[in-house]
This record gives sequence, structure tokens and C-alpha cells, in this order.
Amino acid sequence: FNSLFFCLLQPFLLFLHRFLSRSLSVPFNLIFVMPAWLTTILLLVVSNTFMTFAWYGHLKLQATGATRHWPLIGVILLSWGIAFFEYCFMVPANRIGYVGNGGPMSLMQLKVLQEVITLSVFTVIATFFLGGERLQWNHIAAFLCLIAAVYFVFMPGSK
Repeated sequence: FNSLFFCLLQPFLLFLHRFLSRSLSVPFNLIFVMPAWLTTILLLVVSNTFMTFAWYGHLKLQATGATRHWPLIGVILLSWGIAFFEYCFMVPANRIGYVGNGGPMSLMQLKVLQEVITLSVFTVIATFFLGGERLQWNHIAAFLCLIAAVYFVFMPGSK
């Protein structure tokens, strides 16, 4: 319910932001009472949690027997239902974070940040919820490369 409420509230908040920014010079950050970069990151973490469960949660459900005899279309519809909530957080995250809407990040920065968050959330869920996955040295090396990617995309003058 909260996710649906936020999806319905988002257009109103964007309108309010544009109105207040023009007439009162109030920054968008004050509406959410946190910096736009932090709002973007938190929304991306929640979004990617839903995404990971939508994409991979059905495998755990099948392993437990909950959806073992479901037809493929049923599993697809379940995943789409979960993915709906992913979009309810992803779209606002991108709108809030994008420099064209008053946010602090370019499209490239948003995308690289989203990929790092996606893999981080996936690693936590795969390790602790889905089970059977262990971190190897090459996974750690890959994460270090992702951190380097974030560094390079957020270098001063990179927008």
C-alpha cells in the first residue's frame, strides 16, 4: 500500500517541486527532508530489492515447492506483480536524481550507481535469502572494479 501511495503521490510532489522552485526558490531536497542524492540511493535500494525478488525469487519459491507445479505464465505474472513495485521506486529515484529535474546526477552517473546498487542488493539477497551462493575472490575483485567505475563516473567535471 505504501508503494502504491508513493507512486500516486509522485506526480503531485514533482508539480509541487516545480511550483515551489519557481515561486519560492525552495530546493527539492526540502520536500523529502533529505538530500536528493540520498533519496535517490534509498529508492534505488528498495527498487532493486523488489527487482531481485521479481527476477530470482521464483527460483527459491520453486525450490521450496510453493510454485513447483505452477505454469510458466503464472510465475511470469507473479514476477510482473513484484516488478510493478520495483518501478514504483525506480521511476521516482531516477526523476529525483536526474540533473535535468534538479537532481545531482547525470544519466551516466545514475546508471552506473544503479548497477552498483543492483549487484550489491543481489549479492546480499543471493547470499542470505536465496542460499547456496558464496562470495569468491573474483566476486570481490569485480566489486572493486565497480567501485572504480563509480569513482570515474563521478569525477569532477564528469557531468
